[in-house]
Amino acid sequence: MRTAYSVETVRAAERELMARLPEGALMVRAAAGLAAVCAGLLARRPGRVYGSRVVLLVGPGDNGGDALYAGARLARRGAGVTAVPMDPARMHAGGLAALRAAGGRVAQAVPQRADLVVDGLLGIGGRGGLRPAGAALAERIPPGVPVVAVDLPSGVDADTGEVAGPAVTADVTVTFGAYKPGLLIDPGASRAGAVHLVDIGLELPEPEVEALQHADVAGLLPEPTASSDKYRRGVVGIVAGSAQYPGAAVLAVAGALRGGAGAVRYVGPAADSVLARYPETLIGPGRVQAWVIGPGLGEGRAGEVADVLAGDAAVLVDADGLRGLDPAALRARTAPTLLTPHAGEAAALLGVPRESVEAGRLAAVRRLAERYGATVLLKGSTTLVASGGVRAVRVNPTGTPWLATAGSGDVLSGLAGSLLAGGLSGADAGSVGAYLHGLAARRTGGPLLAHQVAEALPAAWQDTTRP
Repeated sequence: MRTAYSVETVRAAERELMARLPEGALMVRAAAGLAAVCAGLLARRPGRVYGSRVVLLVGPGDNGGDALYAGARLARRGAGVTAVPMDPARMHAGGLAALRAAGGRVAQAVPQRADLVVDGLLGIGGRGGLRPAGAALAERIPPGVPVVAVDLPSGVDADTGEVAGPAVTADVTVTFGAYKPGLLIDPGASRAGAVHLVDIGLELPEPEVEALQHADVAGLLPEPTASSDKYRRGVVGIVAGSAQYPGAAVLAVAGALRGGAGAVRYVGPAADSVLARYPETLIGPGRVQAWVIGPGLGEGRAGEVADVLAGDAAVLVDADGLRGLDPAALRARTAPTLLTPHAGEAAALLGVPRESVEAGRLAAVRRLAERYGATVLLKGSTTLVASGGVRAVRVNPTGTPWLATAGSGDVLSGLAGSLLAGGLSGADAGSVGAYLHGLAARRTGGPLLAHQVAEALPAAWQDTTRP
């Protein structure tokens, strides 16, 4: 599992470690890791590191110092290294001396011929995007030249992934000690490229953000045993669809049938459409371990939502089912409750403009989870899963923009509901469901249709469990 930590947490761990180390030792460790990644990228060239041209964009803080010390290491290996400062009077003194001693030079303009650019303009404490001097340097990065960001791309908010102004887009980011949330959450994540973590010896507490990997998902997936029958494996009920949206019911059932539950029960007006496509489906009310309610319901069915929430089974609420939810009623539930809004629905649940949710997705999903006492899966370019009272927010790493298509959310709801019926917690069902959903979409490619995502789920499931 990838774990990410806030700037405050990382800074505290750095201070504790620096108190036990000789002065400058932590920067030496970071620079060594950065230089190694840069050398690896340069080594792919025919001329390798020796003779390559490296440009350092250097800010005034420790981030710039890391770039300068790494540049000195590359210069000692025969690279031609040029440092371009954002503010010449505020360059890291020790790093600058090391670079000059190794044969590097300082220039006032970004050379237009380079084999690699190192972005050391802003560190993890930067807020609000690049200022004009830094933005001017970033704009002069030669087109097509690989960019390596130091700790995170300059202009990206390390704690949230927000980009509030000009920012660097990197091909590779070398981050020190720990992942930062902004490297895992869009739009920051989409600017980070491939992320390399350099261990510098930090001792860290429980993370603020975490991202499942294949092995984590494989360990959570419900697997039948020799004594399993369809009821022991769990039954998921689907309340979805309407005369206007019968396809939502079909797609939710499609996801549920591939989510590991032993049986899927459908209740609603689209039974004929569901049975025509999936004759395995049970029709009508009955005992279930989890309900999925909301996809394609349309208006005027709040009573059905209230009845389902009044029961003692786990419940996933999506789409039209999210309208007018009572926070007190949800907080009073003892069974797991999973809400799966997109940004517009989340904004309605919080009573704020949609733009505020989109601008601060991490804060929004945490507020929703606390307000409703539930697990909340906030859909979007980066899907986030938060539970009230739980510190860590889960980030889904498998999403793809091709999932922005009609019906894909219905498939996700059915899949996550099936995992709930199989015994997973709300957080596990939501994050595992999102992971498999994204993986299936990647296998399908694009442009894709929602039913293709459902059909690719068994292969995605096998991908996570294959040795």
